Amino acid sequence: MAQYKSKHGYEGLLIVIEGTDGSGKSTQISRLKRWIEDQSYGVMVSEWKTSMFIADAINDAKERNLLNATTFSLLYAADFADRLENIILPALKAGFVVILDRYVYTAYARDKVRGHDIEWLKNLYDYAPEPDMVFYLDVPVEILLKRIIGTTGLDYWESGRDIGLSRDFYKSFQIYQGKCLEEYHKMIDEYGFISLDGTLNEKDIHKKIVNEVKKLLDV
Repeated sequence: MAQYKSKHGYEGLLIVIEGTDGSGKSTQISRLKRWIEDQSYGVMVSEWKTSMFIADAINDAKERNLLNATTFSLLYAADFADRLENIILPALKAGFVVILDRYVYTAYARDKVRGHDIEWLKNLYDYAPEPDMVFYLDVPVEILLKRIIGTTGLDYWESGRDIGLSRDFYKSFQIYQGKCLEEYHKMIDEYGFISLDGTLNEKDIHKKIVNEVKKLLDV
């Protein structure tokens, strides 16, 4: 690393890519990982809801529609806590560059839209280390809708159907994702997000991300 002191006190660097489904996170994470590896740094990627102990329980509960807003929050917090303890912190302590596909900010946005108090949510995740850099891929709802329909299709939970926003799947998606975007936008200044236009060409977005990450690395 360059003469940079991490914000969390560990040897490695913690870089977060935030945004809603369809914002292009996976593409940018893959590109960034390859670029950092090309600079001869060790890299580890961890995605939201991938704990080997908790993720299956979340998926099962979703499939059977067993999640109320509080259970939704607590299960995702448990997933995060397990990944932090067993994957993220060990990698940071070993000096890796850790790239995270979503962070606590996703929980803040989604769970607040589901009715939870933001202070309760912050207390729920108060053990989370501060990232060294957070990129937020900002994409309008209309474009998100087109991207999702053209790829994975509309998801019950990502459309906010569980909180009764609208009987119409498309309308529910627009309302829910619009509310989530409002919460993300509120966090840009508070948490120092580097906000990027997610509608740009993926190569241009990658270039902007690399230019910022270079400030942390000795390259």
